[in-house]
Amino acid sequence: MKTGRQDAELNGISGTTAGKRSERAVTAAAGCFVGLSLAKFGNPAILDRLVTPPRDAMEWIFQPWPLAWGYVSLAALALLTLGLIRSKPARPPWLAWLPATWLLWQFVSASQTVDSQLTRVTLPYLAAAVACFYVGWRGLGGRGLGTPFWLPVTAGFAWMLWSALDQHYGGLEATRRLIYAQPDWDKLSPEYLKRVASNRVFGTMMYPNALAGAILLLLPAVGLFVWRGGRRLPRVARLTLTALTGWAGLACLYWSGSKAGWLIALVVVFVVVLHLPLPQRVRLAVIMAAAVIGLAGFAWRYSGYFAKGATSAAARMDYWAAGWKTFLAHPLLGSGPGTFAHCYRRIKPPEAEMAMLTHNDYLQQASDTGAVGAVLYGALVVGSLVALHRRARREPLHFAVWLGLLAWALQSVVEFSLYIPAIGWTAFLLLGWLWGGAANAPSRERCIC
Repeated sequence: MKTGRQDAELNGISGTTAGKRSERAVTAAAGCFVGLSLAKFGNPAILDRLVTPPRDAMEWIFQPWPLAWGYVSLAALALLTLGLIRSKPARPPWLAWLPATWLLWQFVSASQTVDSQLTRVTLPYLAAAVACFYVGWRGLGGRGLGTPFWLPVTAGFAWMLWSALDQHYGGLEATRRLIYAQPDWDKLSPEYLKRVASNRVFGTMMYPNALAGAILLLLPAVGLFVWRGGRRLPRVARLTLTALTGWAGLACLYWSGSKAGWLIALVVVFVVVLHLPLPQRVRLAVIMAAAVIGLAGFAWRYSGYFAKGATSAAARMDYWAAGWKTFLAHPLLGSGPGTFAHCYRRIKPPEAEMAMLTHNDYLQQASDTGAVGAVLYGALVVGSLVALHRRARREPLHFAVWLGLLAWALQSVVEFSLYIPAIGWTAFLLLGWLWGGAANAPSRERCIC
């Protein structure tokens, strides 16, 4: 006959086991959400109207999904996460309230938007991004993101890379032949025709630079997961698997043709070398060698681009000038969330091509929501990276995630990564998790290698 003490002990063990199972289930659900985002939500939120629901099995597998389906997935994840939230917040109030304050200001700015239709599309998306932050911080923060999380993330990442590799090795050419064989192919969207006419790969993202952004964000952490996950394999097999992961990611980054992606990857290499436990002279020598090789390769690879006048860089100057003018015209509240296109259409040079976003997330915030929105967003991204750096470098996974977020923050200077769900949602979720995990990590130093 069991005593009361034995019953209590058994109940305690049962409760602990059930709690761990719940944590693993939520962690796995978060990983599936990120992996699904990489595979299906690679279009900018502001262009969601162009995405139609799949009609057959092939479209379910290979075509993007409407953003509303992402909202449903995130809502389900948030409900699962509620049971894991601790009673007391683990971080200082300023950080806890900063994403919510930034979102609140989006709604304040929306009260005087110049284009209500664009704002109605943008607000739910930004609210979902903030929800991802809190899922990561309050739900997953303080817990290790082990195999249940990284396995589905790696699967989604691999699917994205496989799509890009398929495009490089004949997929784009086959698509072009199929399109040009249609009688009314010239009536298709000019943007789509321009994309398939190029040899730049884009995988499951809308365009090549977005693929580069997703690779920069996740390759450090996914590569580390593959290395750790193969620890039971023979050393040669483990090295081969990790090397293949790195090769696929870097090759797709190269074939994406992203100039900024190349330079940001070089910066990430510099940061990693600076953190290696090597003599200072050795680190400086490695950095100088990497800089010479990387910049020489960059100059060789894109010499033709610069000879033609760096057209995309010139176009960005037009976007940024328009964003700055819009900010000066609406310095307090901006023109309204997601309304850059409305303003740019009116003030752009006649010869300039149309753009829906500023190609600079920080300037986009200033243009859309004024000085307050820009300061809040900049404080969230830059302030988090600075504040988390010292703690994150003590644990390899934390540091790998921090490196990806650093690359994301840098690419946001020349792209609209915030507004692509596969990138923006993933970055916010990982940023929240890093605050809940790395910020509470023990203070002892550890080697990142």
